Amino acid sequence: MTEDEFDAFYAAAFPRLTGQLYAFTGDHGEAQDVVQEAFVRAWDRRRDFLADGAPEAWIRTVAMRLAVSRWRRARRWLELVRRTPPPESTPGPESQHAHFADLVAALRRLPEAQRMAVVLHHLCDLSVEQVASETGVPVGTVKARLSRGRAALARELGAEDGELGEREDDRVR
Repeated sequence: MTEDEFDAFYAAAFPRLTGQLYAFTGDHGEAQDVVQEAFVRAWDRRRDFLADGAPEAWIRTVAMRLAVSRWRRARRWLELVRRTPPPESTPGPESQHAHFADLVAALRRLPEAQRMAVVLHHLCDLSVEQVASETGVPVGTVKARLSRGRAALARELGAEDGELGEREDDRVR
């Protein structure tokens, strides 16, 4: 597929795929993000993309997997913050969406520096050193921001004192 063919394919398929992923995720912005990421991944394969026979299906599959992966990461983070045992029965998607919305709302109330450290470390799975490098601050500053951010999130989300344990690489030394 040439660059021009890929551009035409993108223009035709992006709105349709975004609508499908919106129905899957329930979040229009998230749908746009995962579809865009899938197209970015397809760009590297564009030369032999038509040989697959179903380029739109490939992009939809990648986008859905990305959405599920993001949802799982957010859910793991919420469980880490709350440190509660899993429920005996699996809640429906509405309940899980509400928990994620609670987490996002609590994150928005954090100062920007703490929010960035928490998101990069816990949701993007970056090490403390990687967060320090990406944000341009010392490792100790990142550790302090993580500690303060987790404490604030614990208060916001109703976790008991001491429930938010630190990971080994998070400890301020």
